[in-house]
Amino acid sequence: MQARIEKSEGDAAVFTLALPSRAEHVITARNSDAGEMNRILLREASARKARTLTRFVFAGRSHYGAFRRMCPDAEGCVVWLQGDACRGGEVSCMQSFTVSGTAVSPVTRNGHLLGFVYEDGDARWCRLAGVTPSDPHASREEQTREVFGILDDALQEHGFLFTDTVRTWFYLDRLLEWYKEFNTVRTAFFTEKGVFEKMVPASTGIGAGTPSGAALTCDLLAVQPKHGGVRIRSVPSPLQCPAQEYRSSFSRAVEMEFPTHRSLIISGTASIAPDGKTLHTGDHARQIALTMEVVDALLRSRGMDWGDVSRGIAYFTDMADRAIYAHYCGEHGIPPFPLAIAHADICRDDLLFEIEVDAVKLSVSPRPA
Repeated sequence: MQARIEKSEGDAAVFTLALPSRAEHVITARNSDAGEMNRILLREASARKARTLTRFVFAGRSHYGAFRRMCPDAEGCVVWLQGDACRGGEVSCMQSFTVSGTAVSPVTRNGHLLGFVYEDGDARWCRLAGVTPSDPHASREEQTREVFGILDDALQEHGFLFTDTVRTWFYLDRLLEWYKEFNTVRTAFFTEKGVFEKMVPASTGIGAGTPSGAALTCDLLAVQPKHGGVRIRSVPSPLQCPAQEYRSSFSRAVEMEFPTHRSLIISGTASIAPDGKTLHTGDHARQIALTMEVVDALLRSRGMDWGDVSRGIAYFTDMADRAIYAHYCGEHGIPPFPLAIAHADICRDDLLFEIEVDAVKLSVSPRPA
């Protein structure tokens, strides 16, 4: 079977990458109540005989109890994003990542589900989600160090190294109060594990809380190639400087090249100038426009465009800006893709919008493994 891409719209946006040995599906449901969105995700996964590994729910704190009552059958790791920036309390959307056609093994710690390991002919994959510290009353730095320790232990237990990590997501409660301290801990951990000597992963760091009140929660994707035909590399941004230049330890993007396709993982991107400073302070429309231009340049630098985007999350400090984003996409012919919407704080108080996307391009002539 040749690799292929399938897309569908409706009450759910679904992107499917079907490979010879497995398939992965991103499903996003929006503009409905929590129970209905949960039913949509279950329906779409069932139709594809797929196993849900992670589910992101974007909502306010007051909805958590109702969500758990309405969705007792929520499969996989549920990552609930909330916090001070979610004062409206609305459930804005849900997004799930599912796989089919391959065996999936759970990753657990003290009886708690942390994620899953699966594989295909090209690589082994480890997805961890909703990883939180055990003591929400410890200092923020101590909680951060513990989370990195949990991630590292889980990876090692399943035969991975932390340097196999290609993507991280960090959701920090009250992020604007301590993002600098978080970066200090992350940089120290990356130095200890030799990350800077290999490849710094792509990442998103935004402000959102968890029901436990912990300082942070983390998701992670690690990939371990099985042969030399798999190439994983960081990708520079044509319009922005490396984030390490302003002491934030992540790559602008990471590309994974397989015999059948290439996957581009673009980090959380905002209105930042080539010198690392914020541009268009206070101007919502111009910040959104510049951010989209930066992402567009990254896509085009790898021979891709918005039609190749498979998944995304847009983070707004003001949910009214969704209309500005929609207008921009309409004006520039950006086609629909599975996009989740979150009301969140961005890593600087003068940044108003951030977006992360993944893109996939099939190989014209598949390379031999």
